[in-house]
Amino acid sequence: MNSSDFYQFSTLTILLLLAGFYGGTYLLTLLIKKKKEDTDGFMVSNHRIGFGMGAASMTATWIWAASFYAAATSGYTYGISGPLHYGLWGALMILFIYPFGRRFRKLAPNAHTLGELIHARHGSSSQLILAFSNVMGSVISLMVNFTAAGALVSVLSPLPFQAGVAIAGVGVLSYTLWSGFRASVLTDFAQLVAMMAIAIVIIPTILFAMGGPSVLAEGMSNLTADQANLFSVDAIMQQGAPFFVAVLAYAIGNQTISQRLFAVREDHIKPTFITATIGYGAIVIGLGMIGLMALMTGMEPIDGNMNNLIPQMVSLYLPAAFVGLFFILVIGSLSSTADSDLSALSAIIMADVYGKNIARGKADPKKMLFIGRLTMIVATLIGVILASFSMDILVMLVFVGALWGAIVFPVIASCFWDRVTNSAFTWAVLSALLMFCIARFELLALTGTVAVVFELLASVGGGVVIGLMTFGFCGRRLGMAAGLIATVVMAFFCVGFLREYTVLTASLTAYGVSTIVCIALSLMNSSRFDFSTIQNRVGNYDTSSDDQEASSTPLTTS
Repeated sequence: MNSSDFYQFSTLTILLLLAGFYGGTYLLTLLIKKKKEDTDGFMVSNHRIGFGMGAASMTATWIWAASFYAAATSGYTYGISGPLHYGLWGALMILFIYPFGRRFRKLAPNAHTLGELIHARHGSSSQLILAFSNVMGSVISLMVNFTAAGALVSVLSPLPFQAGVAIAGVGVLSYTLWSGFRASVLTDFAQLVAMMAIAIVIIPTILFAMGGPSVLAEGMSNLTADQANLFSVDAIMQQGAPFFVAVLAYAIGNQTISQRLFAVREDHIKPTFITATIGYGAIVIGLGMIGLMALMTGMEPIDGNMNNLIPQMVSLYLPAAFVGLFFILVIGSLSSTADSDLSALSAIIMADVYGKNIARGKADPKKMLFIGRLTMIVATLIGVILASFSMDILVMLVFVGALWGAIVFPVIASCFWDRVTNSAFTWAVLSALLMFCIARFELLALTGTVAVVFELLASVGGGVVIGLMTFGFCGRRLGMAAGLIATVVMAFFCVGFLREYTVLTASLTAYGVSTIVCIALSLMNSSRFDFSTIQNRVGNYDTSSDDQEASSTPLTTS
């Protein structure tokens, strides 16, 4: 991957940068290290995270390695509207868990994972479906971030790809292993401050090193009509719409988000999620502008690899000190997400697998901590090994996206509608995943009657997305009305058209099928569920936890 077009650090310099970053991060976590860690603090900081720490942690977690490279690729591929589509819809993934998160937190104020709530509502099978999707998602995220670290190290230094992967894995594990989620939140705050400061410096510096805004004005001639159009149909259908559909899937299915939902003080949930939404959108849209600037200057990515765009721009227009800052910026972003993945995985195995299914509510806190730390070690090893192989992760990402899209309606309906059953939840997810695979991989040709069926199912899915979003902020009646109107409008315009966009069709189909099956099977159930029983079934594991001690830690800063 090394090329003379990239700035090269010496091996000693790159090792010193990595040692400085991970060593400083480790020393920072010593500020909150306890002689005797408790399980609730390890998983959710005893539900006492303050507004400032919570918002910073949410923002830093969501800005991962892909945010850099994918945002720049969006700007380079789709032009002016590319960074907006990537940053705006990504930010909404954070915002749209807020209205549903209030319900989740009300039902189970002492939960550590969303799976615990689902277990109390339905039992093991539904909970384990949710847990499985989260485990897959977090392992893949770890692999992506470690892969990005290896690629960056191999591009900017003589060190091999595998060395960068191993150093990142050991570095992240070293500061997360003892204090778990508490360490992740504290380091997220410091990493976000550093990321914001560096981004604010690097992006304008590149712009003026290129020659300033006048050069970009001249570069408009390098854009196609679609790329120069803020409302490009191609950008909307290929990126904007699929991202919009993914908003609820990631918000509901991602344990790194729901973990912070259960960790933040209940009275700080609203400002935390709104602030994180704004922060993420601003930073990622800014990073996407680097790809747009590369497009306007006529730059071609080395070896045709879009992931080389940002390193190329940085190497070409910035001095060595700024390249070093860029290196720390990317390492900080991928580390903040990787440590969140480790914390999420440990919480899932501790609470969902051991606490609810093996110990069956009689969990030993000491054993839980051991299991949580062991999970982090095993997950790091798996992530490093998979990343070292430079595997193609597209297929796995597709399945995780399908799982998350398929569980959205069953999860939300289970928390608001008392007729949803365990079988309705399970069959809704499985049938939606099956139909998604048929559409996404075109196991049946999307032509003729088959295509019409999938377009109609996708239209239902589109109505579900709009309806749920409206329901979250405006209530049940407006949500149902918006969903029905959106379904009819999409059915009218999409039949004969949507089949050309396979990814979007498949994603919407997952929503539509899971909703139809879940509603149909639930209507066959005449019994009612008493939501007040959930709170009694989901509680803390350390009954002797000292909340006063938790509230005095730096993590509770408002």
